[in-house]
Amino acid sequence: MTIVANDNNELIPTRTMTGWKVCMDYRKLNKATRKDHFPLPFIDQMLDRLASKEYYCFLDGYFGYNQIVIALEDQEKTTFTCPYGTFTFKRMPFGLCNAFATFQRCMMAIFTNMVEKCLEVFMDDFSVFGTNFDDCLLNLAKVLKRCEETNLGLN
Repeated sequence: MTIVANDNNELIPTRTMTGWKVCMDYRKLNKATRKDHFPLPFIDQMLDRLASKEYYCFLDGYFGYNQIVIALEDQEKTTFTCPYGTFTFKRMPFGLCNAFATFQRCMMAIFTNMVEKCLEVFMDDFSVFGTNFDDCLLNLAKVLKRCEETNLGLN
């Protein structure tokens, strides 16, 4: 926010334009896409499993599925044109019908040996838990190490 004086010399808080936001209509692409029905976990079941734990912590993934690289041969499908040229997405943009399923499948593959043992994963929200404080810290160290190994960004 920036404070700008108006015609009456009053100070008005104003949001300055620092960049462009793009909203794409992928309805035609989504209609032609074979749907991925990889299931998202049931949040109530995850919370039930967490409720029995005494120690837990939460991690927030950074930009979720925008971290997933689109295969080079598929990038042209995300092409859009604007007055400044033609552009394609190199990473999965918002609006693709399989974005959530793809990201959840990726997270399950990365953390396959940890899920339900010391970690619950719902999209880009991670809940690390343990039976005692030291156990929770140990599990957190394992999860963070795996994030580093796979270049998974966290907020």
